Amino acid sequence: MSLNYSSKKSDLPTELAKPARRALEGAGYVKLEQFIELSEVEVLKLHGMGPKALEQIRIALNDRGLSFRN
Repeated sequence: MSLNYSSKKSDLPTELAKPARRALEGAGYVKLEQFIELSEVEVLKLHGMGPKALEQIRIALNDRGLSFRN
């Protein structure tokens, strides 16, 4: 199933810094559920992502009972 992200609202944490948000959206990540397919290491490799942004995503995932792939 192909998702059309332009018509889907992002549910990324609102407190994400702009460089991190641009990095994620530029790579096509706009929904928290997408991160269950990725490891933390993979996300940190994106230019603009840092430990603080990763922690914000981790918390948002945890709030939904989700987590990064191990």
